[in-house]
Formats: sequence, structure tokens, C-alpha cells
Amino acid sequence: MSAGEGPAATPRPAGAATGHRRRRIARRAAIDVLYQSDIRDCTPSQAMAEWRAAGHAVPDYAADIVAGVEAGMRDIDRLLGESAEEWTVARMVAVDRAILRVAVYEMRTGLAPAVAVSEAVAAANELSTADSGRFVNGVLGRVARTLGADEPSTMER
Repeated sequence: MSAGEGPAATPRPAGAATGHRRRRIARRAAIDVLYQSDIRDCTPSQAMAEWRAAGHAVPDYAADIVAGVEAGMRDIDRLLGESAEEWTVARMVAVDRAILRVAVYEMRTGLAPAVAVSEAVAAANELSTADSGRFVNGVLGRVARTLGADEPSTMER
């Protein structure tokens, strides 16, 4: 092979998601399932089962997030409540609550806080109110500072 030549790239099917995009799609599915769980007052695993029964795909990473949030909900909500100045978790908009839970779970399991916050703010800006991006950013900034002293694996599972 001459300089500049290499093995032919394996063509990707049209519309196939790359790693980052695949994770973003999975996060959105997890947010949808957690939101449904919240507004229907059922467990996240029940909402995920209903989601699948309705024919919706639930990526493996989304299922991991939903299971992790469900297992650590008490700890996640405690941390959110401590970090949301003048807001209780119950008072938060349901979609913001779902977004925040996903981000906290991901931070607690080792995702870089900057990535978790950026993804959460993008989701809030797309899915929630005009002020939600700022709110989510502020809460998660405080969460990230709190977690800076903790090990990511300290969340009960």
C-alpha cells in the first residue's frame, strides 16, 4: 500500500448511530421510561416492561440506567434534594426530575461530570421548559461538587 492508503472502511448502514449518538439515544429512552414511571406512579421496571410490550426498543444502556436509577432512587433523590436550593424533588417538573436522575446515576457510576451535565442540559433544553436547562445545570453543578469528595461506587445498588 502506498502512503495514504489503508484498509477499506467498513461501510456503516445508513442511519446507524455511532458510540456517542447511541448513548444519547439510550439516555433519551431512559428519560422517557423514568418519566412514564413517574407520571403513572409505577416502578421504573414496570414502566420499562410496558414500554417494551408496546413495541418500543429499549437499548441495553437505557435498561442499565433505568435499573440503576430504580435501585439507587432513594440515594439519588436525597442527593438531588440536598443540591436543589429551595426545591424539593417532589416539586420538580417530572421531566426535569427524570433528566436529573439519569445524570446523577451516570456521574455516580463514573461518567465524567462535564459529560453528564452537558447531556442533561441538552435534554432539558429540548424536552422541558425554557428555564429547565439553567435549573438542571445549577443542580448538577452542585451534585458534581458534592460527588468530588465521594467515590463513584458509593451509591447503594
